[in-house]
Amino acid sequence: MKKLPPTAMNVVMPFILSIFMSAIISFVSTVKAIGLAPDLLFSWLKAWGLSWVVAFPVLLVVLPIVRRIASLVVAAPDKR
Repeated sequence: MKKLPPTAMNVVMPFILSIFMSAIISFVSTVKAIGLAPDLLFSWLKAWGLSWVVAFPVLLVVLPIVRRIASLVVAAPDKR
């Protein structure tokens, strides 16, 4: 499989992160809200879809800010 160029990392990483994080958080929230109901899977997938539609664009905007804030508290790696 041909790989994307390194510049694509700025979109691919938030894309994948938003999938995992929105899936986990929406599942926890759905189980808390309705319990282990028979329609849990359908309700969770619906919540996940909405969560991801919000999470991905938010990550694209917020991630550069988070990187800057993190660089204030984490030392740069030694260049040897």
